[in-house]
Amino acid sequence: MNLPYLTSERIQTFINAALNEDVGDGDHSTLASVPSDLNKQARLLVKGDGVLAGVTLAQHIFSNVDERLTMDVAIADGTKVEVGDIAFVVSGKAQSILTAERLVLNCMQRMSGIATYTHRLQSMIDHTKAKLLDTRKTTPNFRLPEKWAVAIGGGQNHRYALYDMVMLKDNHIDYAGGIREAVESTYTYLKEKQLDLSIEVETRNLEEVRQVLEVGRVDVIMLDNMSPELMREAVQIIGDHAKTEASGNINEQTIVEVAECEVDYISVGALTHSVKSLDMSLKAI
Repeated sequence: MNLPYLTSERIQTFINAALNEDVGDGDHSTLASVPSDLNKQARLLVKGDGVLAGVTLAQHIFSNVDERLTMDVAIADGTKVEVGDIAFVVSGKAQSILTAERLVLNCMQRMSGIATYTHRLQSMIDHTKAKLLDTRKTTPNFRLPEKWAVAIGGGQNHRYALYDMVMLKDNHIDYAGGIREAVESTYTYLKEKQLDLSIEVETRNLEEVRQVLEVGRVDVIMLDNMSPELMREAVQIIGDHAKTEASGNINEQTIVEVAECEVDYISVGALTHSVKSLDMSLKAI
């Protein structure tokens, strides 16, 4: 997977903040009750069917808590799992395993839920050319694991944040005074700032689609909350002038019909904002 945002620095920053939130000045329950020289093992038990995600992140977390902890990985990220599967065994200082336990589980359960749902939706549209995209509708301070999980599940990441792409949505257009004003102002801004960013424009009807095409130099045209009939017509009008992205309340009941409109992309905010975590636990051996 080519994930430019997934750098060692960002992973480290995420783990540092998460451990500071959870551990603070010490895991006093563990420090008070478990001998400091006790070495043990624990296994990651899968308690639901789905797609596993977060194993690599778990390795980083355990290593950050205690570099002497070791993981014997049995199931890699992106693999389908069933109830009762053992994803890995972690070995080392018992205190360290317990301190890392909750952060590892929180990350893996949510990431696996996202990967599972992403895989399910992408599988439904594999017979079309449409690719499934995530959005910025992520949990604050948890975007990195959530977008990572989408990629593990077979989806594609849309822009990571506000700085790596221009997306002119309805509010931008309304505030700017219209589509032409918003797009032309964007051209000027990018040229002045010497930024090479792709431009996407949201449209709500065929008239707005035509306005975008008249202005030109737009990479992606979003078809927002359009009926399948309008969407098909919009795709025909756009042709090869820009890529197309369907968006707006798309779910398991509607995604196939949308994909069959021959759009290039389908963005689904629910991939990250409405998933059910995959149940799992870390059990002492």
